[in-house]
Amino acid sequence: MSEIASAAGGASYASAGVDIEAGDRAVELMKEWVKKTRRPEVLGGLGGFAGLFDASALKRYERPLLASATDGVGTKVDIARQMGVYDTIGHDLVAMVMDDIVVCGAEPLFMTDYICVGKVHPERVAAIVKGIAEGCVLAGCSLVGGETAEHPGLLGPDDFDVAGAGTGVVEHDRLLGADRIRTGDAVIAMASSGLHSNGYSLVRHVVFDRAGMSLDQRVEELGRTLGEELLEPTRIYSLDCLALTRTTEVHAFSHITGGGLAANLARVIPDGLHATVDRSTWTPDAIFDLVGTAGRVERLELEKTLNMGVGMMAVVPAESVDAALTTLADRGLDAWVAGEITERGDKDSGAELVGDYAK
Repeated sequence: MSEIASAAGGASYASAGVDIEAGDRAVELMKEWVKKTRRPEVLGGLGGFAGLFDASALKRYERPLLASATDGVGTKVDIARQMGVYDTIGHDLVAMVMDDIVVCGAEPLFMTDYICVGKVHPERVAAIVKGIAEGCVLAGCSLVGGETAEHPGLLGPDDFDVAGAGTGVVEHDRLLGADRIRTGDAVIAMASSGLHSNGYSLVRHVVFDRAGMSLDQRVEELGRTLGEELLEPTRIYSLDCLALTRTTEVHAFSHITGGGLAANLARVIPDGLHATVDRSTWTPDAIFDLVGTAGRVERLELEKTLNMGVGMMAVVPAESVDAALTTLADRGLDAWVAGEITERGDKDSGAELVGDYAK
């Protein structure tokens, strides 16, 4: 045929499974939540092709460094889908992105999101964005834009995934990291809110496939249902970490995500030094014991997969410990001295866990 078909019954985007009107409805529903994240540097509103941030705000810096990160929340989205709860998974997304950014001492500025669905359910998409917006408020950043993509045939009607990217800024001479760490520094652990957003492939395999548990099953050790525990939002530490940098000297942070505590802490330990973390300084939450016991997972396997109750660590000079713990306590965050930095000696540079967890 040399002409574009126009007969009734011809193929259309809608007949292929993409509902543009539903997408427009989702955008309208999410606008009120995005507004709540607005910083004064943000220009324009939702609906443009790009989010705008007034970079003249960076003039107050002598040598501003932009920090960026991108991430998702992994298979935790399947727990949200099964439970039909969509307004918390956004907290996880913001935490995964913005708490990576704050590790170098950067202030979170703005974030964009990407939501991929099998079918656009406007209220469901708006609930996801609501969670992202609430997370942005907790991180002190703006949600300046995003994308919702409908992929019929690739994803089921109820399937979805989320990803995000963020930007922050730090003054060059305040950049945190391995080059600041010294022998005798203390390692401060900040409590996690649970599993956070890593290791869910292992967790789901254990609780569903091996233990035969269900999401609506109440677990006495947890004090709630399994589903409620697994969907507990990731704690967002961005503003807590920034508060530390304002009230005392900080040498480095480590965000405890995929790879576990030792591997992530090792990423900020310089050659020639070693971090030793004492397990006896805390008791992991019941969910970690449940996964280990139900799946007969060895401790080292758990520790390289899950956060074991610590979501963020700070490395500070010994003389800064009291001020750091006071700042975190005033912010309602449980924190404690978990280890120290020593010279490497005959050990490989990096980090290790020693001792046994407190009962």
